[in-house]
Amino acid sequence: MNDAPRRPIPAVEDTTRAFWTGGRNGQLLITRCAACRRLFHPPSPICPHCSARSVEVAAVTGRGFVDGFTVVQRAWIPGYDPPYVVARVRLVEQPDVLLVANIVGCEPHGVFVGMEVEVTFEPREDVYVPMFQPTR
Repeated sequence: MNDAPRRPIPAVEDTTRAFWTGGRNGQLLITRCAACRRLFHPPSPICPHCSARSVEVAAVTGRGFVDGFTVVQRAWIPGYDPPYVVARVRLVEQPDVLLVANIVGCEPHGVFVGMEVEVTFEPREDVYVPMFQPTR
């Protein structure tokens, strides 16, 4: 029996389902307004740019760059063994779209502002948590 703490599973709602499950097909799905065509995150049924109520999801490249980050040194969430990185990532398609995610695939102290990253997914039951790794 494995007694190791499990990482939390994000709550999935109708407006967030595509974001949390797109990784099953290797896609980062971001909400887009059908009227003004702007991307936005977090998902919402109303566009924060033009207030339209016609939204859809769009697959993006999953590429971005680190805008800010912190290296967590203390254990405070079960399943996350320090040190680990929590970063704010700006998407290349639209730099005002920010995601807060873990940076993986490198040493935590090797992360830097401006680092180019690409999405990777961590499966947790029926969800696929977007994380980012240095661009290859």
